[in-house]
Amino acid sequence: MSSHSVSATRRVLHNAPLLDAINGKTPTRTPVWFMRQAGRSLPEYKKVREGIGMLDSCFMPELLAEITLQPVRRHDVDAAILFSDIVVPLRAAGVAVEIVPGRGPVLDAPIRTREDVSNLPILDVDVPEVAAGIGIILKELNEQQALIGFAGAPFTLASYLVEGGPSKNHEKTKAMMHGDPETWHALMQRLVPTIVNFLKVQIDAGIDAMQLFDSWAGFLTERDYTEFVLPYSTEILQEIEQYAIPRIHFGVGTGEILGAMSRAGSEVMGVDWRVPLDKAAERIAAVSGPKVLQGNLDPALLFAGTDPLTREVARIKAEAATAIAAGNATGHIFNLGHGVLPNTVAEDITEAISIIHA
Repeated sequence: MSSHSVSATRRVLHNAPLLDAINGKTPTRTPVWFMRQAGRSLPEYKKVREGIGMLDSCFMPELLAEITLQPVRRHDVDAAILFSDIVVPLRAAGVAVEIVPGRGPVLDAPIRTREDVSNLPILDVDVPEVAAGIGIILKELNEQQALIGFAGAPFTLASYLVEGGPSKNHEKTKAMMHGDPETWHALMQRLVPTIVNFLKVQIDAGIDAMQLFDSWAGFLTERDYTEFVLPYSTEILQEIEQYAIPRIHFGVGTGEILGAMSRAGSEVMGVDWRVPLDKAAERIAAVSGPKVLQGNLDPALLFAGTDPLTREVARIKAEAATAIAAGNATGHIFNLGHGVLPNTVAEDITEAISIIHA
């Protein structure tokens, strides 16, 4: 296991809206960043990535830094999100995985048996390419702009591994969970150190906050989430607590399990667009006390034009203010309720961010 220590070179940020919102201060403006803001929608991203595989680009320090910084330069967001992918730690550990255009991560050999689990490599070394990329990014960001690192949560990684790729129904995943729970728990336990180590690589390199991204958790019942997933996400967030950086926890379609997810221990809870922020805050506060909310504009609204967008932004800000006034939330970071959609026009993203800041 590689040794990690709190980075002696961590930046001290001044008046950074994202960190001020998390720390209970009044930010100079509503902090905003968008999931998947790095790439996809930007012409400059398509240009630099031409002919380079998605996962390959995550291991090229200059390129990964350039892609991470592009939306910060263009859109004036308050945080950069590290350009990466949920399966990057698996690739770094030596798992044979490729991102197939139009489909997503696909594995050479899905995990189906206890023996498969035992043979799954664990990431126990540094990832120098990612650390070097972070070093380049931090040189360009100013002291108001935070850098968010991220990792996929164990359930989402486990689902990719068991299904062999993206799944609409997660039938193999749920079959293992219920039909062979011992193998399921062994797989989750095996994934925890890989995820923790990947986050520690980013923390040592100087990230200012981190997000644990559970893309598929919304496919689970609250009971299944609590039994089969929550202990492992909790363990990861507890491991990171010693580094004193803000922890964000997010999943898609998670309205029914927001309370359960909030028990994992993050300071910030991401909310997708299906649940109004004030209602989400009630569900979270009832279980684990008030937290900072992140969200939750429907990404499709970036196609709707200025007036509808302005109304939606105002509504979301009002819901956040209601939650804070009621004592159910301690702050608000503006975000989408999921990632930027691929065909979004870059100029519309810039406009949305200026409306949010206004």
